[in-house]
Amino acid sequence: MIPVKVKGVGLDLSRNPLLLLIDQEEKMVLPIGIGLNEAQVISFKLGGYLFPRPLTHDLITSVCGHLGAKIIKIVVNDVKDGTYYAQIYLEQDKTEIIVDARPSDGVALALASGTPLYITEEVASHTLPFEEVVRENVEDFFDYEGEDGDEDEDDEDDFNGDDTGGKTLH
Repeated sequence: MIPVKVKGVGLDLSRNPLLLLIDQEEKMVLPIGIGLNEAQVISFKLGGYLFPRPLTHDLITSVCGHLGAKIIKIVVNDVKDGTYYAQIYLEQDKTEIIVDARPSDGVALALASGTPLYITEEVASHTLPFEEVVRENVEDFFDYEGEDGDEDEDDEDDFNGDDTGGKTLH
C-alpha cells in the first residue's frame, strides 16, 4: 500500500468536482470524481472549518470512539469501470473490521479522525505524474492568448469574477 494525502479538491474541464490524492513524495496524483456535497465537506475539513453540530463523518468518528472501535486506516483499494472503491479498517477488541465505502466518504472520515490514507498498487496504476498535472492545469488556467498572440477581451473577463459567465479561481 502507498500512503497518500489529500492535495485538494478541484474541478475537471466539465466543472465536475475532483478529489486529488497525492503520494508523500508528490510524484503522482490520483484524481477521483466525487459529488458536489462531498467536495464541499472535504474542502471545509481541509480549511479547518468547524461546524457547530457534527457532520456525518464527525458523527461516525464519535460513535466509533464510544463503541471502543478505533479507525485504523482508509484504503482506496479498487477501481472498476472508472469507479473507485474504498475500505475503512476498524479495530475493536483486537478484531479487525473492514467496511466498504466511497472514496470521498473515506477521505472525509480520514480528515475528521486523523486516520492515515492509502491507495493500493492497483489503484496507483491509475495515477498521473504530478508534474504533468501541474503543467497542464497551469496552461489551462493561464493561457489567455488568442490566435493572434494578443489577450482576448473575453479572456480578461473570464478571471475577474463578473456576472458575464467568467471563471472565478478559488
